[in-house]
Amino acid sequence: MIHSNNCLAMLLAGGEGKRLAPLTNRLAKPAVHFGGRYRIIDFPLSNCVNSGISKIGVLSQYMKHSITQHIGDGKAWDNAEISLLSSEDEKNGYVGTADAIYQHIDFIDEHNPEHVLIVSGDHIYQMDYTEMLTFHKQRGAAATIAVKEVPWAEASRFGLMNTDERYQVTEFVEKPAEPKSNLASMGVYIFRWADLRAALQQDAQLAHSSHDFGKDIIPQLLDLGQNVVAFPFQGYWKDVGTPDSLWEANMDLLNGVIDLNRPEWPLFTPSLPMSPAIHVEGRGEVSNSIVQRGCRIQGAVESSILFHSVHVGEDSTITDSIIMPGARIGRNVHIHRAIVGEGAYVADGSTIEGSGEALTVLGAGEFRYSRSPMRRVRPAASMEEVRTGS
Repeated sequence: MIHSNNCLAMLLAGGEGKRLAPLTNRLAKPAVHFGGRYRIIDFPLSNCVNSGISKIGVLSQYMKHSITQHIGDGKAWDNAEISLLSSEDEKNGYVGTADAIYQHIDFIDEHNPEHVLIVSGDHIYQMDYTEMLTFHKQRGAAATIAVKEVPWAEASRFGLMNTDERYQVTEFVEKPAEPKSNLASMGVYIFRWADLRAALQQDAQLAHSSHDFGKDIIPQLLDLGQNVVAFPFQGYWKDVGTPDSLWEANMDLLNGVIDLNRPEWPLFTPSLPMSPAIHVEGRGEVSNSIVQRGCRIQGAVESSILFHSVHVGEDSTITDSIIMPGARIGRNVHIHRAIVGEGAYVADGSTIEGSGEALTVLGAGEFRYSRSPMRRVRPAASMEEVRTGS
């Protein structure tokens, strides 16, 4: 376990998430709902706490109220010391991931850590950062980057690196059009603070820089001959930057690919207000689904995830879909392979149907009438069981 005075975590949660629209029209990307009761940001926050890192800076910008409201006083994360940070430059905000850290150099200096862990707030994974820090120290690295092999067809979406047989990084290229490697950055970095501090100060003086870790800081360290290594991660990891990838990750949870019930690695999140029990009424039925408290089901739900306080009307069917909190599904509605946003309303007789080529998405608070057109998002790529949350 990491000693908290040895490593400070900085969590980047300011992304607008344009590719995840319309689900991010009212929420920051890390605050988007996941898995029936969680938010995406719960994963990196819980990873920090479970790794023994109790001091965490959370950097927010776009729709930052959604991050602030969710985290609150931080007590839900085992009473971790979570500091909510934002840019003092109200006009420009953060202009890159590295700039976001640079603007909080004084905050980091106050904690005086030997190492700084920097993580993205919008990925689904469970990782013990202690193992990565041990690897980082053993290799005497200035910077260590967590990496994961990704399908070649998706490689151009990521920052990619070439390494030797000892995972010494020889080249780092951010989202290349023609990938030479499929070893992708997970957006998880550990730096010696002294080395990162110097690199950030130098980068801040460069007018042509985009002030980004992948595009500027890592290449700068490599150009200076600094020791940069890659830490291979073997577990589940998903960049949920699009509706399609978010849907896939939720289906992975539903199908047992992800296990969120590990006693040794809890996934922390604030408790929901007391809600009524799940009501399955009349001809309602649920199979192979995750359904939260407060739901009222009068139709058929199969292979889907329903967040709290969802109402499914009579003679409606929901299959292979995600229904966010408080959504209202009318009578005789048919929903297949879709995401319905928080508080959305689907009128009687409507059909919302995606396909293998196009997921259908209804944004938060949107209304769907039986004849209104639906937004389709093309991807980059009897009761059996009711799993309920408390």
